[in-house]
Amino acid sequence: MPYVPPSFKPCVPAAVSSGDVEQTTILVIGAGPIGLATALDLGLRGHKVLVLDRDTQLSDGSRAICYAKRPLEIMDRLGFGEAMVEKGVSWNVGRVFFKDDPDPVYSFDLLPLKDQKFPGMINIQQYYNEEFNIAELEKLDNVEIRWGNEVSSLENSKDGVLVTVGTEMGPYKLKADWLVACDGAHSPTRKMLGMDFEGQTFKDNFLIADVKFKAERPLERHFWFDPPFNPGQSVLLHKQPDDVWRIDFQVGWDIDREEIVKPENVTPRIKAMLGDDVEFEYEWISIYTFNCRQVKQMVKDRVIFAGDSAHLVSPFGARGANTGFQDADNLAWKLDLVLRGQADDALIASYDEERSLAAEINILNSTRSTDFITPKSHVSTVFRDAVLELAKDQPCIRSFVNSGRLSMPVPYPYSSLNTPDGEEWNGGVEPGTNSIDAPVTVGDKSAWFINQIGWEFKLVTFVGEGGLADDERAALKKLVEGTAPFSVLLVGPTEDADFDVLGDPTGLLAERLAAEAATTYLFRPDQYVAARWGALDTSKVAAAMRKALAGE
Repeated sequence: MPYVPPSFKPCVPAAVSSGDVEQTTILVIGAGPIGLATALDLGLRGHKVLVLDRDTQLSDGSRAICYAKRPLEIMDRLGFGEAMVEKGVSWNVGRVFFKDDPDPVYSFDLLPLKDQKFPGMINIQQYYNEEFNIAELEKLDNVEIRWGNEVSSLENSKDGVLVTVGTEMGPYKLKADWLVACDGAHSPTRKMLGMDFEGQTFKDNFLIADVKFKAERPLERHFWFDPPFNPGQSVLLHKQPDDVWRIDFQVGWDIDREEIVKPENVTPRIKAMLGDDVEFEYEWISIYTFNCRQVKQMVKDRVIFAGDSAHLVSPFGARGANTGFQDADNLAWKLDLVLRGQADDALIASYDEERSLAAEINILNSTRSTDFITPKSHVSTVFRDAVLELAKDQPCIRSFVNSGRLSMPVPYPYSSLNTPDGEEWNGGVEPGTNSIDAPVTVGDKSAWFINQIGWEFKLVTFVGEGGLADDERAALKKLVEGTAPFSVLLVGPTEDADFDVLGDPTGLLAERLAAEAATTYLFRPDQYVAARWGALDTSKVAAAMRKALAGE
């Protein structure tokens, strides 16, 4: 049986009848994956969050199914990363095929660096992501979701927002200190503010068929250019949980969108690909035309845009939801510190700075993928086919093959929050880059480094068997006492009465961070590197903290 999404009772708050203006700290519009993750992150940090959604049920189709390693790390911090992996289909390898050749012309591995907690990618239906997120939200009494509540008007100022919300029993008004718009590609919030959504629409269509059948196939992403079962066009296949397979057929621009999604018209395509003897049933059929667009500014007074309301990309590369989760991750800690009075609004401006850059890079990569998959001229088609012909035997050509550059976290090398390196480094993780993972120990228990940092600023210092010198210890204790939110983590074969200690028995953490004794990293709450030094100097750490809080 196809998945039936859970439904929720429409909420009619008391303000509808009383006429009172409600007040909340943070208002999130949209209860999709990004809105829910934003609410959960801020709720776990102790803030009062109200989520509004005009619908009364979760997603009714698989929708976004690919979740990359970095968003999985974010979900893990929020409490449901392991549930995602346990239910999902993990994969690292993708293969590209051309015409009727059974051998791939190109293969890639999303996780060339092994010994990390999460795989390069998992496939799982969006509705499971939403269910896991809501299960965590239900543990909090400071976050409320109101289903069947739709914002109809919005007044935005430098001091907050005032919205009118419609319900089945009438409207009410609501004030919020901050509004986070996660209301999707057709964002009503964006339209109410009259904001441009610049970019382009690609003149091609792709048919999505979620097909349930049993098959012993590799757990990999397979992409075909010009296969005999969809000549002149492309096809994508990969597996989801519950024996459901996602198949994307390129179908061209001049089509009847209503006719093409009828099961009787989809079935011949499925049989041509899988064979007449394969028994299957449909879970979901849809069609999409893709866009690459973004807003000029992701922060406008007290309204902040995240996810599809801020940027759209083609689905090739799985950059949509994955980028949205990283928006939420970048935003939550900054908004938290501003609300606590530990940073001013300049820190929110850095969200616009960093995530607008990420959107631009993702759109660039997505556009390049789309241009390769759907060439717009005869010359482009000849070039693409020549690349595919040569790639199998010519390794130097393979980098030109582009079936969708898969989602990777975007670094912020020139972020105003970074403290640039003041010395030469041979490797490691540069400022403005998200942390790499490695196996570590906490006491006598195995752990992962990525789980030991996050939520607050973390100073990670490598020490030898002797541990910290007395003057270093005194300086660090003073720094911790006067700096919030900030803690220290020592790495090395030592014990310490004042600070937490990690073991690095394999040496992989030191290797991946290019660390020796005294090497020090300052990680932001979103696990990005704010600064690094070859030796511990608390005055430099204090200056880097001020910079990372947009204080100078």
